[in-house]
Amino acid sequence: MAVPKKRTSISKKRIRKNIWKREGYWVALKAFSLAKSLSTGNSKNFLYDKK
Repeated sequence: MAVPKKRTSISKKRIRKNIWKREGYWVALKAFSLAKSLSTGNSKNFLYDKK
């Protein structure tokens, strides 16, 4: 028979949420940095056609 799980505490939930948000922040920062280097022409490790 199925047994209900224990409730996760608010602090634990908040910690997990912040870790998830922080990961997204770093990905966005890296993407912005790449876009900035492409627009200025300083990119050394990204191949694309200049048209």
